[in-house]
Amino acid sequence: MASSAVARDRRSGRGRLAWAALAAPGAAWLLLLFVVPFYVMLTVAAGQIDLFGNVVPVWDPLHWSAANFTAIWRDVSGPSSYIGPPAIRTLAYTAMAAALSLLIAYPVAYFVTRCAGRRKTLFLVLLVAPFWVSYMMRMLAWIDLLGQNGFINRSFAFFHLPGGGVNWLGGQAATVIAGLVYGYIPYLILVLYAGLDRIDPSLLEAARDLGCSRTKTFLRVTLPLSKPTIIAGTFITVLPMLGDYYTNQLLSAAPGTTMIGNVIEGQLGQPGEQGQGAALALLLLVVLLVPMIWYAVSTARASRENLA
Repeated sequence: MASSAVARDRRSGRGRLAWAALAAPGAAWLLLLFVVPFYVMLTVAAGQIDLFGNVVPVWDPLHWSAANFTAIWRDVSGPSSYIGPPAIRTLAYTAMAAALSLLIAYPVAYFVTRCAGRRKTLFLVLLVAPFWVSYMMRMLAWIDLLGQNGFINRSFAFFHLPGGGVNWLGGQAATVIAGLVYGYIPYLILVLYAGLDRIDPSLLEAARDLGCSRTKTFLRVTLPLSKPTIIAGTFITVLPMLGDYYTNQLLSAAPGTTMIGNVIEGQLGQPGEQGQGAALALLLLVVLLVPMIWYAVSTARASRENLA
């Protein structure tokens, strides 16, 4: 009895060591590329400025200052606020881009899952193909399409359609929203495809056997079962959209379309304002953590209910 108990303890100890060894590379990666940079950002945000206007990081938490956070909060909600409009604009652009992405991505993912048949692999390759080209190159291609003499305006002129000759790169909100959709929609399509492909076809067949039409089967079976996937895919696309600054910088670069990411990028590039830029980035991170925690909690609760 005692020898068997000792053997079990040894096996459990070896199992824990094995799992710890497997988790060690990921933990080290997370420590070096997230925890350490996050702490450095904190030291800059809570740091000081010397006589020459240079930011001096403060590594000791006991000597941290809240001056940069106070200044950022005043710039966000105070009477002389200049960060409030870009923040509201960022939320509006992100909401419209996310909704448009979902309207495009869901039918595409549904088609590949249910209607592609033997060509499913081909369609998957086509969906992954945009990831083979860098984000910057894809945005540069949009500049050629939307220029004054680009393909879009030439097409309007060729077909004698109204709206030709528009300066699409001169501060158009529609251009920025379209750029966000184009840049991040592949992520949403792949997530939706993975979720829809996991739905048991027998459930759909059962609904059809019970007299449901294709439309009712979709509305009563497919759509409710894909709700967690829709939420997950929306989060994956919305979170980077909120911090995006490069899309607007390339496709507009106009004050009327400035997003919160452009404000942060501008502050980090100005001498003496790096501390406020780091503080604003941290405040944005806190805002993003709220929906992320809600999603994690709701997902865990749903998993427990399914197991029960």
